[in-house]
Amino acid sequence: MALWIGVAVSAAGLVSAALLAPGAAVASPPVGPRQAVESAVVGVLTILRDGEVNGTPVADRWATIRRIGRETFDFEEIARRALARHWQARTPEEQAEFVALFTDLLERSYVTQIEASAGETITFVGESVNGGFAMVRSEVMTRRGTAIALDFRLHVREGRWRVYDVLIGGASVVASYRSQFDRVIRAESYRVLRDRLQEKHLDTALARRRAEGP
Repeated sequence: MALWIGVAVSAAGLVSAALLAPGAAVASPPVGPRQAVESAVVGVLTILRDGEVNGTPVADRWATIRRIGRETFDFEEIARRALARHWQARTPEEQAEFVALFTDLLERSYVTQIEASAGETITFVGESVNGGFAMVRSEVMTRRGTAIALDFRLHVREGRWRVYDVLIGGASVVASYRSQFDRVIRAESYRVLRDRLQEKHLDTALARRRAEGP
């Protein structure tokens, strides 16, 4: 189920292009959480539909879409939450490597969803803010006419709102990965999990080189 395609959003505010305690004093970012998510969605849609950003053609659509994803999602926080109690057991080097490998996995999933999502629509229905945390609520209408709740959890990082989890039909994407990763580490080892992510990364790099040609 796609996160981005076929957006039906209100035009207001879109014409222009957890560790903190709830309620803690956080400087208010210039762009609110809902607008941050909606703007990213609109940007991706424009690239897919017209192949341009702000009227300028883009040479590599998927590279630009990945850039928008990295500006919208806090992949380091997502990786930390997905590894959960196993995060502190890793060295700083292992943590950095895990963030890179997991980010690659999420980006591949993100691109695959985009490619498979033609005909679906997403309507943003509201937001709630509590200090440095927020929830942006939306609803996806599938091609079969089924409505699915799609909610984004955000926090403030480096002066702007960043997504650190997505709820699909109420189920947390981060929690799903956390369960899978914990199962592999407990049954086998962290190295096994790392090796599997590395294999997927290498497979993707090889597929990209083949697609690009000689």
